[in-house]
Order: sequence, then structure tokens, then C-alpha cells
Amino acid sequence: MNGLMMNTQLMISSILRHGEKNYPRQEIVSVTVDNPRHRYTYKDFAKRARQLANALEALGAKFGDRIGTLAWNDYRHMELYYAVSGAGMVCHMINPKLFPEQVNYIINHAEDKILFVDVLVMPLIEALKDHLKTVEKIVVLTTSSNMPETSLSNVLCYEDLLAQYDDNYTWPEFDENTACGMCYTSGTTGNPKGVVYSHRSTLLHAYAGALPDATNASNRDVIMPIVPMFHVNAWGIPYASIMVGAKLVMPGPKMADGETLHNLIETENVTYGSGVPTIWMALLDYLDKSNNKIDSLKVASTGGAACPKGIIERLKFDYQTHVLQGWGMTEMSPLGTLFSLKPGMENLPEDQITDLQAKQGRSVFGVELKIVDDENNELPWDGVAFGALKVRGPWIATGYYGMSQEPGAEDCPVDKDGWLNTGDVATIDPEGFMQITDRTKDVIKTGGEWVSSIEIENAAASHPMIAEAAAIGRYHPKWTERPLLIVVLHQDADLNAEQIIDYLREKLHKWSVPDDVVFVEELPHTATGKLNKLALRQDFKDYQFS
Repeated sequence: MNGLMMNTQLMISSILRHGEKNYPRQEIVSVTVDNPRHRYTYKDFAKRARQLANALEALGAKFGDRIGTLAWNDYRHMELYYAVSGAGMVCHMINPKLFPEQVNYIINHAEDKILFVDVLVMPLIEALKDHLKTVEKIVVLTTSSNMPETSLSNVLCYEDLLAQYDDNYTWPEFDENTACGMCYTSGTTGNPKGVVYSHRSTLLHAYAGALPDATNASNRDVIMPIVPMFHVNAWGIPYASIMVGAKLVMPGPKMADGETLHNLIETENVTYGSGVPTIWMALLDYLDKSNNKIDSLKVASTGGAACPKGIIERLKFDYQTHVLQGWGMTEMSPLGTLFSLKPGMENLPEDQITDLQAKQGRSVFGVELKIVDDENNELPWDGVAFGALKVRGPWIATGYYGMSQEPGAEDCPVDKDGWLNTGDVATIDPEGFMQITDRTKDVIKTGGEWVSSIEIENAAASHPMIAEAAAIGRYHPKWTERPLLIVVLHQDADLNAEQIIDYLREKLHKWSVPDDVVFVEELPHTATGKLNKLALRQDFKDYQFS
């Protein structure tokens, strides 16, 4: 017996229609290359998205075509998110910070038909012009007066293009499992892999992300996605924000500029911001130097890398901002876990609450977690056992674009039982709080004991004179491997290796205390801001413990 319910499809365009009808005067504020503070309403946004849908079809884009974007967080990119997907095409967000060879590979592998490109990204596209096999048109996201000079012949101006079309457009209805977006992983080995999101998965992800025990987003919030829109859909914020009717503040190319972020937070009364730990570090450094405040910011969500306790404590105690740490992956849309306390936990001592915040949180409804040993046996949630972390759920990928979709196949991330192997090693405590202890390939094995590089890094980063730290395993003639700590000090800090090791002896098990410390001016990062351990291991491949 089936239920007697309507079978309306979950569509990206339905979010836009809902936002326009119910919150027509709500604002979207943007920093762009051609405008330091652009401001318009949901009603304006929806109108221009319909104009863009007409323009796409006039340019020859058809159902299922991939439309590439290389752009920052602003209103034009938002228009592309909705118009491309709403018209039945696939919005392919490309990270312009990747190496040119990777960008070239991604565009050709996805077979993008049209590229929408920020002015600042034009030099990259010009350098690749002879290698882009499927691209027919390149649209520069600016006005005619700000169009850059270019050697490209197939270039259009975004604002001139939109001006040619009216907003008389009816969003089509189709199967909710149709692809709406693509994002390629930016792994440090091999070619990037394409993850394809559906309308259904994206809407379910947005629903879950807005739940009270997730972001608790509402139309009373002013949300600033600092995490890039080219990085896993800006963690779903462009969809969830319109769904709940929140004001959006978009930092454009200034997402790493502490002064700009502070100015936006204070002048637009931002209540909720999202960004990787290095972003919050940049803001905190600016606040410390300028003696400014962020009174309106109630929540700073963070992910992409483990957030050091020092950042959590500085935001909490110095600025009364709650840090909401989460975890996920490109393959997970990306939401998997978020921090939230259970009833009664608010009465725990403050240091215990901070310890829980430093974990990766509890799973949101829609994501199942388990940890397994080397024989794939499920391990208990006791906070002690750690193993390979696996996940499944309705917004988690079944495979990669153009690769095998057969569970258990060599190039498929899903095992024969239907669980995605995340590549992370984790523990889960009896209350469901998950903590990533390492990437599978980054665990340090010393004398038969497994040591977490992340645990070492977090302990080192808690030192007030250390700006950033990374731990890797290096060969040791007796113990096979021992931890080597690589450190970046704050400017003018005076600290030596012996002092750091003494400090860590008070915080780590003796097996985890590194045998040596090396000082560097900066650490290598991937294009999404994560520590590049592969590059570090290469840089220190000849290192020998004395």
C-alpha cells in the first residue's frame, strides 16, 4: 500500500521560487571586483536568474550540459548556481586556485560547454585557451566598462548578455535525481575526481544543514559564507540560506582579508560565518592588531581541517563567538557531522565543553557513521577504539564521474556493502561525538604503536608562540618511524625545539612526543587550505633523526 501523497520533485528552482515569494525584500550583499558593496534583494536575484536561464538557452546550452564557473562568492555566482541547475544543466564549480594543469584537466574531463569566469581568473583561462577542447563561449562576470583586454575570441560580457533577455521564463520540471552540480576533489595524488550532485541530494542536504542541531539557520540570521562557492557548494549555504530566507553577505575575492571580513561583519550585522580555520586565524590576527570587535557574530562554523583549540578559545572567550566545528567531504555534499551538545551537557565544566568542540561533532540525520578495523569488523563507540571511518546516506556519492559505479571496484569509493570509505581514521565516543585522528595515509606507526599526527599538531598549535604546525613520520632505525614536527612561529616569537618538546611532554603520550622540531617560514597547503602532507614528506624525504 502506497501513501496518498503528492509526488512533487525536489528541485533547485523550488528554493528560488520559495525565497522570492516569501522573502522578496531580503538582501544579498556582495563584494565584487567591480563593486565594493553591491546590494540587491531576493526579488532582484530571482529576476536575474530567469534572465540568465534565457541567456544560457540562447547560447545553445541544453539539458545536461556542463556549465563551468571559476568565480568567488558573490551575487553573480549565486545567479549561476540557480539558473544553470534550474534550467536542467549542470553547474560545475571549478577551483581557480588549483594548478593550471589541474584546471585544464577538470574542464576537459567534465566537457564544459560554457565557462563563466571572474575578471581575476582571466589570465589563467588565457593561458589555457589552446587546450580547452569543448568550451564554446567564455563569459566574464563583470560590466562592459570593467571588461579586461583579452586575446580570447569567444568572450562575452556577463552584464551585456543578461541585458539582452527578459525574465519571462518558466522553470522546467524533471526527475529530482537529475544532476544539478559538479565539484572535483582536489586530492594531492592522481587526477581530481568529479563528484556529481543531484537536485534531490542537494535539497535534502540543505534541509539537514538548517536543522536546529546543525546550523539552526533562520530568516533572522545574517549569514556570511567565507568558505568558497567553488569548494563543495560553499558547504550548502547558498541553498540553505535562500530556503530559510536569511540575509546573505558575500565577501567575493576578499575572503582571506581580515580587515574586509571585520568590516562586513560589523556593518552588515553578520550573525553566522563559515570558513576554514586559517580564515578565522586571519580574522583573529586582524582583530588583535586593530583592537576591534565582532559583536554581532554569534557563530563561527569551521571545517575542512581540524580547528585548533586555541582558535576555539580565542573566539569564545575574547569575542563571545560560538565555534561550530563540523566534518565532511566533497563526496558528502559535504555535511557529515556538526558539534551540538546533548541535554545536560551545558552544565559541564567549560574546559570539557571546549574539548568536545575540538572534536568533529555528531552525525546529522541523513548520515550514518561507522568505524571498522583492518578486517572490516565494526568497532564500538567507546571513544577508545579507532578505525577506518565509513559513511552512507542520501547525499553521499556512489562513485566518480566517468569512473566505475560498481561498489567494490578499484576506482569506486563505495565498498560492496554500500558504505563510502572516507580515508579518515576516527574514534566515536559513547555520546556519538566523532574525532578524526588522522588520514589513513598520514598515521605514524612507531614501534608497533599508531600515533595520530593531528593530535600532535593540535597540541603544538595550542602554544601561544606557534602559528601553525604539521607532524609527519620519518624513518627511524629502531622504531621504523618517529614523529617529526614542522613549525611556523608567530612573528617575533622566540622559541627553540627543546622548549616545544618540553611543552608537548605535558600534553601528549610519550610515544606521541616528536623526536625533533624543524622551523620553517610557511607550510605547504592544498588549494582548499588543507596541510599538504604529501609535499611535506617530499620536502623532508632525506631527513634523518640524529
